[in-house]
Amino acid sequence: MASELKVDQLKRVCDPKRFKFETTAELESHTRIIGQPRGTLAIEFGINVDSPGYNIYVLGESGTGRTTAITRFIEKHAEDDPVPSDWAYVHNFQDPQKPIALKLPSGRGCELRDSLEEAIEKLRSEIPKAFDSQAYRDAVLEVQHGLNEKREELFTDMQNLAVEMGATLLATPEGFRLVPARDGKPLTPEELSQLSEEDQSSWKEVSQSLEHKLNQTIHEARMLESGAQEKVDDLIRRVASSVVDVIINEIRDSFKEIEDVQEYLDQIYDDVLDNAKLFQADSKSGEVDAGKPGAVHLRRYQVNVIVDHKLSKGAPVLLEHNPSIPGLLGRVEHEVRHGGAIVTDFTLLRSGALHAANGGFLVIRARDLFTTPETWEMLKRTLVGGEVVPDDFATRRGTATRTLNPEAIPLDLKVILIGPPVLYYLLHELDDDFSTLFKVMADFDDLMERSPENEMEYATFIATRCHEEGLIHFDPEAVAKVIEFGSRRAASQSKLSTQFGAIADIVREASYWAEMQSREVVCADDVQKAIDQREYLHNRIENRLKENLFEGKKLIATEGEVSGQVNGLSVSIIGEHSFGQPSRVTARTYAGKEGVVQIDREVELAGPIHNKGVLTLIGYLGGKYADSQPLSLSALITFEQNYTGIEGDSASSTELYALISSLADVPINQSIAVTGSVNQLGEIQAIGGVTEKVEGWYEVCEKRGLNGKQGVMIPASNIPDLMVKSKVIEAVSKGDFHIWSIETVDEGLLLLTGNRADQIHDAARARLKELAEIVTRYKETD
Repeated sequence: MASELKVDQLKRVCDPKRFKFETTAELESHTRIIGQPRGTLAIEFGINVDSPGYNIYVLGESGTGRTTAITRFIEKHAEDDPVPSDWAYVHNFQDPQKPIALKLPSGRGCELRDSLEEAIEKLRSEIPKAFDSQAYRDAVLEVQHGLNEKREELFTDMQNLAVEMGATLLATPEGFRLVPARDGKPLTPEELSQLSEEDQSSWKEVSQSLEHKLNQTIHEARMLESGAQEKVDDLIRRVASSVVDVIINEIRDSFKEIEDVQEYLDQIYDDVLDNAKLFQADSKSGEVDAGKPGAVHLRRYQVNVIVDHKLSKGAPVLLEHNPSIPGLLGRVEHEVRHGGAIVTDFTLLRSGALHAANGGFLVIRARDLFTTPETWEMLKRTLVGGEVVPDDFATRRGTATRTLNPEAIPLDLKVILIGPPVLYYLLHELDDDFSTLFKVMADFDDLMERSPENEMEYATFIATRCHEEGLIHFDPEAVAKVIEFGSRRAASQSKLSTQFGAIADIVREASYWAEMQSREVVCADDVQKAIDQREYLHNRIENRLKENLFEGKKLIATEGEVSGQVNGLSVSIIGEHSFGQPSRVTARTYAGKEGVVQIDREVELAGPIHNKGVLTLIGYLGGKYADSQPLSLSALITFEQNYTGIEGDSASSTELYALISSLADVPINQSIAVTGSVNQLGEIQAIGGVTEKVEGWYEVCEKRGLNGKQGVMIPASNIPDLMVKSKVIEAVSKGDFHIWSIETVDEGLLLLTGNRADQIHDAARARLKELAEIVTRYKETD
């Protein structure tokens, strides 16, 4: 028996008196994840397991507030974790193309950088001063004087030997030259040409002997110069070390517990001493051109801090909105130098999100990650390798003339990937590395139980938004209205939506409308205004479709009785807005053997689920009427004036009623709209969007004029899903509109026709028998 619903069955109202606060200002903010015990447990497990591969994939539909809630939740957890190390890249004095990754305690990276900058400035100032002394100049002159004396002695001996052997040593621009001489004076070319063959032969022998001796003398002179230069270099190192020792040792003392820093300072110390004479010529331009021979490049003494935790508290938690390859791995920048060459060095290395989150947590939205080519594969390789190296895009593209191979930095972090369930299962099926790297699945539901505890969680969520965003606080009636909105969005009286992005939007918009009314507290009217305004901004297409109906362009009857015609209900979803609208379903039956033909199915406007519903009702017809006779008929069913796709089986009972009405020639009350799925046994099953369907039919009837006979017939199992608007409830309370629930086809037939179901079935059987006889007579005649 169909049952008419009472007012208290149409909506679950939230009693504001159950809240013990005057406004949400009395409630404290929180960072816990609401209504997700299973997901929260998985996240806690994942972030606490200190083993490789226990990264987390969070499943959930968009708008559930997962990204914000999870980030806040992890930030709270990370507060008590140790602050990770700083990281810096420094010059490799042995191989400049392989910069060294330097690990330092948190906050010490910038300290080392600043200390070295200050030290280099001091060296540029103090080293020239140390060499600008009389003692140093005297020492250099003494070495030079000694060198000159020994050189002069060597070449004097060489000259004396040459004179003894009838020659002389001449200094020319091309070097030393031996020529024959007479009485100590070199012979002229004319005199040389007049020498006898015997004298020329004799000179040739003397010349060879003297040339050999001259070469020995030149070699010895060069050895003297080299020795003198070594003495000068040693003197320079000793003078410079008196300055460098003091300045570098100050830094050594500050970092004495860090062995890697001590080794690095040793290299700087040696390099500065090796290049101390260049500090003398330093023009203090800030940088000496490294491309010039013998020049010192002061950039080599810089410290490129790429991770700085000086101000950090706890482990880092980073939400990366741009997970591109350079965004995750960092990058190697390049610059144009001499002659247009594109070059780079360690000071042009930049960090990425993996560097910044190292030692903590990196949160990435899957839709951001998978929209960037190659990023997923690069992230996988990095996590498998357990280390990160800045990406050199220019080298990969072949546009750089100078490359780097920086030392990799070890990774120790958790990656939390947030995405839809379909992507998780797709990756799990197709990507062998995925299950190895993301061992933890945190399943976030878009619904939670509507319990007193969770209603209070809604209130706390509203309070948190107001506290953090400076919104106007809510009174209990306003909170209750938001909770009812959450139930309506969940399409259930016993559930609440966990799509906290949408809930937060309503909170913000209600605060706005309260501010427009100069209210100090948000009330229920402000929340309703926010809901109504949001609907108004999104329902243009709905209104346009209804205009066609009200203007008579789309045929819908809201009164009277017609055989083979039923008002069905469907739900359309356009963007964030969903609404119900009626459609006329008609059926025509006649003699033939084609069976039941659904026109929308034949022209491929129907989806597979709808087609399943049609085949199911055919099964019901066969079981109901073909137990003692064949089901001989032809029937056409269609959604009139439908030119778009149809999907879902919620109209299968509607189509069945139209078909039975046509067979039995029993008129159907056009004041009643129908929704519900049917099975082969004639049981009415639950459907989706019941609230929108009820409201859609109500608005049509309201526009046409309520007559007290109009209403909607819904499955009894959908009663707990109703969260209808106040105007519908008011109409029901006055008896102007009705909502009935049914459990079987027979109950629906009685309500729609006013006739008992057995009478209708008898009439349908009689008509089927008549149709079968017509077919038989036709065959016999043929």
